[in-house]
Amino acid sequence: MTTTTTRHIGMIVPSSNLTMETELPEIFGRRREVHPQDRFVFHSSRMRMKHVTPEELVAMNAQTERASLELADARPDAIASACLVAIMAQGAGYHCTAEDQMRAALGSEGVDAPVISSAGALLRGLTALGARKVVMVTPYMKPLTQLVADYVEDAGFEVLDTLSLEVSDNIAVANLDPADLTQHWKRLDPTALEEADVLVLSACVQMPSLPAIQTVEDEYGKPVVSAAVATAWAILQDLGLPTDVPGSGSLLGGRY
Repeated sequence: MTTTTTRHIGMIVPSSNLTMETELPEIFGRRREVHPQDRFVFHSSRMRMKHVTPEELVAMNAQTERASLELADARPDAIASACLVAIMAQGAGYHCTAEDQMRAALGSEGVDAPVISSAGALLRGLTALGARKVVMVTPYMKPLTQLVADYVEDAGFEVLDTLSLEVSDNIAVANLDPADLTQHWKRLDPTALEEADVLVLSACVQMPSLPAIQTVEDEYGKPVVSAAVATAWAILQDLGLPTDVPGSGSLLGGRY
């Protein structure tokens, strides 16, 4: 008889985020097809943010300690912070600062659990895949996309091209059809696509992308990731669990 182990995952999400709490449970639900003994339960704390503007992102980051303390009360096995651009817009390496803030808040309540930011997870995932050159699709306005590209480049990767869908309202981002991504990625520069090692299909955990990840990877012939996929991978890594999830791209293929 298989014994089921339940792990509690805390998530810090923008108040207008509709996707983190659907895509991560979906990924871990797929994983139960191959690891039925592992069960994951998700608990969220929200930080106010409606529009993806520099001002609202700064205000949201100021709520990190409060959100972390709320989740600490649930004694989670790991905590993941959702908003990639809120961190990357603050300048190079800020994911380390944000993760330290979360870790300190948890520690003040006696909680010693892995802390993952979607920003840090994406960089870790690209490193694990051996990426040197990447191309990216984002929902952001072009100036914010450039901030994300600069952040990724500062971490040691070369961003060959980006595609900005230019949607500033965060609810509107959540309502984008992930099926459209199966065509959007083809708008990236063909030479960049040829030279890139990895395609970041969604550099944003609010833009739905999971249904398109495997489809695009199969057509592209190279690894395709998203911020949500990288966050799920980092959670599994930090919990010391196998990272194989069916139909979710190379990073969650179990090799990394």
